[in-house]
Amino acid sequence: MKRRSYGRDAGLTLRMIFTTALLGLLYVIFAVVLFQVLNVGLVPMLVIVIGLAFFQYYTSDKLALAAAGAKVVSREEAPALHDMVERLCAMADLPKPKVAMMDTPVPNAFATGRSPKHAAVCVTTGLWDRLEPKEIEGVLAHELSHVANRDVLIMTVASFFAMLAAMLTRFGLYAGMWGGGGGNRDNNNGPPIWLIVFVVSIIVYAISFVLIRTISRYREYAADRGSALITGAPEYLMSALQKISSQMTLIPNRDLRQVEGMNAFFIIPAKAKGNLAELFMDHPPLEKRIAALAEIAREMGRPVA
Repeated sequence: MKRRSYGRDAGLTLRMIFTTALLGLLYVIFAVVLFQVLNVGLVPMLVIVIGLAFFQYYTSDKLALAAAGAKVVSREEAPALHDMVERLCAMADLPKPKVAMMDTPVPNAFATGRSPKHAAVCVTTGLWDRLEPKEIEGVLAHELSHVANRDVLIMTVASFFAMLAAMLTRFGLYAGMWGGGGGNRDNNNGPPIWLIVFVVSIIVYAISFVLIRTISRYREYAADRGSALITGAPEYLMSALQKISSQMTLIPNRDLRQVEGMNAFFIIPAKAKGNLAELFMDHPPLEKRIAALAEIAREMGRPVA
């Protein structure tokens, strides 16, 4: 059976493609500008960047679990969780990933791994204790959709370009300030090379920051849709998202700070970012996710509260 791409709809896919294309075009322009300004060899730097990208790609599941302090659990340790994951994987036509638990009262979950065959899903003890089984299934289906849609690969590629831009920036500044290019270009009255690189870098960073977070929000919408398609019951994910968000306010700040580093992975960030504009958020606002799921539920003929 051919595996489906969960969470895909034409409008969302077109927006993701357009945003990703803009990000790629941005970095191409950045590289062209720097090559024109600096006229230096960048082969060693590219080797380092590509090496780091491959290391991140092939160890992403282990690195994420280690960073979260999560533990891979056996069937004997968590039989009910394993049963849920196996049942959802059968429904989604996915190989079973590693199953992990993270010992924290913060209710949350995440998935990681470079491909469906090299993936891990993790739930926190706080989520396991606070949500109903059907709600947990909705959350797990969301995370499995990330795995099915290879979102870790997509975001790794996006991060690779960002990392390349950052190294180009540093390389350009060093070359300009200490490599003989600190003066004016071609000995005329134009601005110093390092200043050109610095200004271009700031512009590229600001635009890429927004574009990468836009892609991240689209991936969350797609995973929500994937959960609805896998389970056939989007109302349970809606309930889970609302519970996770409301329960987060009851968690001590000390515990929230301990897991903040995983916010980009979590189904809902572990700490609200105040009145941060949606443009700078890596997750869509909760009310928009609920509204999108409610529309899917209506399309499926499911009850919506």
